[in-house]
Amino acid sequence: MKKIIYLPFVLLISLFVISCSNEDDPVISQTELPKVAIINLSNENSMAQEDTLKLKAVIESEAVSSFSWRVNGEPVEVSDSVLRFVPTETGAHLITLLAANEEGETKADMTIQVYGKYRHGTWVLNEGSAFAENGSLVFISPKGVVTDSAYFRANGTYLGSATQDLFVKDGKMYIISQNRGIGERSDGKLIVANSETLEREAAYNDELDELSWPTHVRVLDDRNIFIRDNRGVYRFNSTTKELNYIEGTQGANKNQMVVADGKVFVIAGRNLLVLQANNPGVSQTIEMDASISGIVKSKDGNLFVSTTGSPGKITKIDAETGGVIKVNEVTQGSLGAGWGATPGITAKGDTLYYSNASTRIYRHIFSTGESQFMVDAKTMVDDANIVYNNIAVHPVTGDVYLNTIKGYGTDYLINNISVFNFDSGTPGLKTNYKDYTKFPAGIFFTDNFK
Repeated sequence: MKKIIYLPFVLLISLFVISCSNEDDPVISQTELPKVAIINLSNENSMAQEDTLKLKAVIESEAVSSFSWRVNGEPVEVSDSVLRFVPTETGAHLITLLAANEEGETKADMTIQVYGKYRHGTWVLNEGSAFAENGSLVFISPKGVVTDSAYFRANGTYLGSATQDLFVKDGKMYIISQNRGIGERSDGKLIVANSETLEREAAYNDELDELSWPTHVRVLDDRNIFIRDNRGVYRFNSTTKELNYIEGTQGANKNQMVVADGKVFVIAGRNLLVLQANNPGVSQTIEMDASISGIVKSKDGNLFVSTTGSPGKITKIDAETGGVIKVNEVTQGSLGAGWGATPGITAKGDTLYYSNASTRIYRHIFSTGESQFMVDAKTMVDDANIVYNNIAVHPVTGDVYLNTIKGYGTDYLINNISVFNFDSGTPGLKTNYKDYTKFPAGIFFTDNFK
């Protein structure tokens, strides 16, 4: 009877059948080639760099004289039946299990696709302490594993200082800082990196000398990179290195711009300015009835716009025409954005969250018009004294992220990235990551850039 062997296994003595009792008679082997298989314990055929995939060896045979694993043709040592595959390179990787007995050797193959470590997850962008340190990136994987100083780990160099905003387009991450940075190992005001690996592809500084304290960036293509500064919005062509001011954008708010319907939408007081590729000016102005505190892209490709009048309102705008689709009044809480540089609202589907840059989190269901107080983070999170930029909701999980610091001076090093979930109706602190931020400029989800 054949045996199924889950390696490692004590090598078996081959079984022989003796044709007669005479010891001089020939011995006839009944052994067959081993049958081998690889069981994927992780049930995933693709994975992120530096993640762990578990593969188990299974061998069916009467006798096994040796077994081994190979990755891309190279032998690897395994201490038990499970190969723990931790790749450092992207691309296709061939996993091979070999088993041999006296009849010969057989093998089983499995191909695993490895994508960049940062394809899926959450980014927290740090400004860094002004004039003392450069900006940095914190990455939180879908499994909750935190990688701090991710850009430095990938390149051995630093972001600029007072890092403010990032955007992902066509596999590239664009990161904007107010200054080139501190020290010779800082890379510049505008950095372009591979969005999955963070390996630097380009860096711009002297080309952007005209800018005054740039804060936000949005991208349509390599020739239409829109950068907001204290004067307004500029268009940067990374092919020709030309930087041109866009007339009519003066007064653009220090707040995130939004890309929708192939256009860029910019807050300027109570107006939304619409910018388009290769158009030297403002192509459309959409006037609201009060000051705008934030714009976010809706799931259907249109826009949610929050205004701070009395009462505060959330308006859905058609991104193609600029027309109003629906207006809701907010009956609880306020829609302010505070002093920060992120929107006063955040959305998952038709569910929006806002906090007026405080620890008190509210929810508004746009389809029903219901506004509801959810939680005061101070009741669940220690040292949540100062909210540093606004909350953000994950577009898939619905988790709400809040960045807080204990205070200024050295107390900014005592901080929290707090993750709440309200799906059950009862507010709960799902996770709390302590002491990773350095004046967090914003929270960004890779799923929002797909």
